Amino acid sequence: MKTGPSETDNVDRLIGVLQRLHSSGTVEYYDGTSQRVGTGDPAWNIRFRTRESQSLPLNEFALGQAYVNSEIDLDGDLTALLEARSELRKGLTVRDAVSFAYRLMLRAPTKVNAAAIAKHYTLGDDFYLSFIDRRYRYYSHVLFQHDDETLEEAAEHKLESMFGALDLKPGMRLLDIGGGWGGTTEYCGHRGVEVTSLTLVEESAAYIRRLIAEHGIPGKVQVQDILDHRPAEPYDHAVIYGVIEHIPNYRTFCERVWSALKPGGRLYLDASAAKQKFAVSPFTRQFTWPGHHSFLSLQDMVRELLWHGFEIVEVERETHDYELTIKHWADRFEANHDFVAERWGEDVYRAFRVFLRGGQHAFATNRLQAYHLVAERREDPGPRPGALVRAADFIGSLR
Repeated sequence: MKTGPSETDNVDRLIGVLQRLHSSGTVEYYDGTSQRVGTGDPAWNIRFRTRESQSLPLNEFALGQAYVNSEIDLDGDLTALLEARSELRKGLTVRDAVSFAYRLMLRAPTKVNAAAIAKHYTLGDDFYLSFIDRRYRYYSHVLFQHDDETLEEAAEHKLESMFGALDLKPGMRLLDIGGGWGGTTEYCGHRGVEVTSLTLVEESAAYIRRLIAEHGIPGKVQVQDILDHRPAEPYDHAVIYGVIEHIPNYRTFCERVWSALKPGGRLYLDASAAKQKFAVSPFTRQFTWPGHHSFLSLQDMVRELLWHGFEIVEVERETHDYELTIKHWADRFEANHDFVAERWGEDVYRAFRVFLRGGQHAFATNRLQAYHLVAERREDPGPRPGALVRAADFIGSLR
């Protein structure tokens, strides 16, 4: 018997949602009884571990938080379960919206960036290196020539794409915005290109410095935000992998990159993208990316680049590449469950598991997209319109 209709109303509604999935599974109630959902071999299992968890609001945030707090267990194919997202509300509150608007519009962007990056990257190198590629250590999507390639092979292709698009040559100077674990420095350094890496994380800077010393390759590292960077001399080219997701102010970003490059210098940018720039779930903002994290708005970025003296050279869709990338990450992460849970806690493991499998599902269903673009800096700085011209442009677009 169930524990009573007053406590299982929301569970019954959830089961109604689960019955419309393309997979089957089992729901276990707090009192030990269970119910099969769908036909065929069960792909997943939901277990309510507390009586209160059976009365939770039926939205993504409440259910996700309960999973992170071990009030609910989600075993098996989490990606199949995430199909239910289309019928669940996100769980955004007025307080969430006001807090985000404050960070976006009233706080200095460099301070918000530093706080958000510090919170996400305080887990240490071993945490991220437990699931990202082991060759160049990219925490952004890599490029697959075939679906059955390894993550490491795809990381090599990512660098080949960038190196060719920028036409890099020995002796050139490349600005790497967001150095990560030095993959760009290592690849380009062995080919005679000096990379200056910008990072907001001291551990990242230390890792890249060790890499430079161990390999005897050219390279420099600065712990600095691109919005504050003023190089003594301009760079030949620049690359930014994924980091634009932490820089929603494209206007300032384009100004700084234009100033940092030589005429004819190119920018290679890639990122996860969405049709709505700030469509990040409350769960993600709470447990994964705080601050004003946003997806790339391709249309907004292209407009700002054109307005700030750049010419668009190419744009490539890489959505399937990100789907494959994050699936590899999630598979490796789940295989390392015991290691992660013992070092950082079961709650951290669960939060990142949802983040990774949720991303895999989002790219597979086109909730998210991914692109790379290449833009070339021209002599003319562009019109760089002010607020009035921008307002007139917006009004004109409504006709």
